[in-house]
This record gives sequence, C-alpha cells and structure tokens, in this order.
Amino acid sequence: MTSRFERVAGYGVLILFAIISLTPVVGILSSAFGSQSSLDTGFSLPDGLNRGNFADAWTRGHFGSYLANSVLVTVVVVAVTSLLAVLAAYAFGVMRFPGSTLLFYLFVLGLTLPQEALVVPLYFDLRHWGLTDTYWALILPQTAQSLAFGVFWMRTYFRGNPRAVIDAARIDGASSWATLWRILVPMGRPAISTMVVIVFMWTWNEFLLALVMVSDEAHRTVPLGLAFFQGQHSSDTALLAAASVLIALPVVIVYVLLQRRFIEGMLSGSVKE
Repeated sequence: MTSRFERVAGYGVLILFAIISLTPVVGILSSAFGSQSSLDTGFSLPDGLNRGNFADAWTRGHFGSYLANSVLVTVVVVAVTSLLAVLAAYAFGVMRFPGSTLLFYLFVLGLTLPQEALVVPLYFDLRHWGLTDTYWALILPQTAQSLAFGVFWMRTYFRGNPRAVIDAARIDGASSWATLWRILVPMGRPAISTMVVIVFMWTWNEFLLALVMVSDEAHRTVPLGLAFFQGQHSSDTALLAAASVLIALPVVIVYVLLQRRFIEGMLSGSVKE
C-alpha cells in the first residue's frame, strides 16, 4: 500500500508533465485567437477571441478542398489496411500453413524500411503507370506502409487470445471465417480501434509522400496545403496557428471518440509472445 507522500509525489509528477505537454497547445490556441499580423510568438493570452482567424485561414488557404482530399485518402487507407491486416494477421496468428513464419517476417521487414529510401523509386514506378497526381499515388503506398504495422499488431492480439476459445468454436462447428468475424473480431475491438487511430494519424499527417507524388493543387492534402500556406503567410502567426488548429482538429476528434478503446488496445496489444 502506497503512502500519502508517494501519492502526492506521483500526482505532482503527473501534473508537472501535464503542464509541460499542454504549454505548446496553449501557445498555439493563444496565437490562433490573437490579432493578425502579429510577430509575437509568446504564450500571452489574446486581448479578445478573434474567431475570424479560422474563417480567414480556411478561405485563404483553400483548406476545404484539401480537407476533402485528406478525408478521402485517410478513410480509404484506414479501411483497406484494417481489413487486410485483420485477415492476414488471423492467418499468421491462428492458422498453420507452410511458410507462414517466413511470410510474416517479410511483412515485419516493412517496418524497418525508411520511407525516404523508397519514395524516389516509388515515384518513378507510379509515374510509369500514370498514377502520379492521382489519389492512387497517395492511397496505395500508404496502405502498403501501414499494412506492415497492422499485421504485426493484430497478429500479436490473435496470438494472445486463449486457444481454448478458438478450439471451442471449432468444436461447435464454426468455420475459420465465422470464428474470425463472430468471435475474435468482436473481442478485439480495442486492439482494432488502436490500430485505426494510429493508421489514421499516420495517414492524415503524411507530408513527404504527398509532396513527391502530387504536383497539382487539386490533389493536395492538408499537411501539404499547410506548407504552401505557411510560405505565403510566414509573418502572420495568427493565421498560421488557426490553420494548424483546423488541421489537427480531426485527429483530436478521432482520438477523443476512440480514447477508451485506444487505451484498452494499448494494454491488451502490448502482450508479448
């Protein structure tokens, strides 16, 4: 049983780190609601809540079309990655077939390959097939990159499940397909939610791939649009901060909605074999 001093010290450390973590957030929000054309980058509170900064940044930066592009790419990447990761991880984690270990390590190898080493040859391959400056140039590579993590994460979950549950389902006559979708997937919602949140954040914040694969404004995503917006309004910290808040808001909303399952998935998915 912990003593009162240990509890107070523990809460003190947590409060300290919370203050350190929230200080940049407060600074960004303070700048976003401040007056435009201000060079002050400090964390002082604004004189008034200038909510017009968000509307101004949205209009000037054309973030409406960029947001639509990011939503399209992110939703497709998350959906395809989640489906393929669950199917592949079930095969690697539950089923037994020749070469399963070798194929799994080929998937894991994708986690060790830096994107910077692949983006140039990937660009020439996609240009050869006429896919640059299209949504496919953003969807296909990001799906392949996220799939390596998804398979690794979900395989860990499937291997951590009690084998008795799977054996009982098979004794009752359930097929492999029914065992996956009616038993393991409902039980694994926290792990799947964690994977969805992580892949969503990776895809939403992807910058390098969009910078290389997309040259026309019609297919820009929000991180790329923010970079161009920053170049045009580098001296207006209020507009830049407002644009940053607009771009980060969808990630915050997704995390808040899936926060409980995300934490449960992090705890359950951390079980080692």
